[in-house]
Amino acid sequence: MEEQVSRLVDKAWAKFLSTPPSTRLMIAISGIPGSGKTSLAAIMAKRINEKYATTFPDASSPIATSVSMDGYHLSRAQLAAMPEPAVAVARRGAAFTFDPVKFLRLVRALREPLTANSTTLYAPSFDHAVKDPVEDDVPIAAAARVIFFEGNYLSLNKEPWNEAASLMDELWFVEVDFETARKRLVARHVKAGIAKDEEDANRRALENDLVNGREIVDYRMDVQEVIVSREDVAWEA
Repeated sequence: MEEQVSRLVDKAWAKFLSTPPSTRLMIAISGIPGSGKTSLAAIMAKRINEKYATTFPDASSPIATSVSMDGYHLSRAQLAAMPEPAVAVARRGAAFTFDPVKFLRLVRALREPLTANSTTLYAPSFDHAVKDPVEDDVPIAAAARVIFFEGNYLSLNKEPWNEAASLMDELWFVEVDFETARKRLVARHVKAGIAKDEEDANRRALENDLVNGREIVDYRMDVQEVIVSREDVAWEA
């Protein structure tokens, strides 16, 4: 893992240095549930910030951040208003249970040129305790010029996901075999209280998460990087 990450950090850093000051470097990291994309996005933002602080010791603000797609889940009220609410609730996490148009609006806003008057933008987060998004909960400062987005559908070749993807500088995909992902998902669902026990968690993984994973793989756009996720504790998120 470390060799892969080091190479990606060097690549992202070089791209940042060649990015005009009025522009953000935006990289979208996708993968099936349980692939490790959340961990990778967080690691990348941390490493770029460390590199920035070392290179520019007088800098006052971090330059990189990670933004999760989780806040773009449809709310439980929105799912309940769908034609088949029971199916929508059971399939929460599928592409049709997200709001890609809202996500696209954020991506477009972040693509606007940075000026002295640029202000902080906000993305929603997801509150696992109440199981709903929280609006305007993730600040993206004007100083944040390197953004690592992470989410299942960021390289999905279906509208409007592919429109948001076209606005990224690079698309990265974290590849993992489905059995490894299943094991990670079972452990995660039990730990988070999403499932009552391993049997329930395994059913959710097989009937929802990995069904979504098949769509993610089958409809993946061309990407610039494929990162292989192996059995490593750092890849479990």
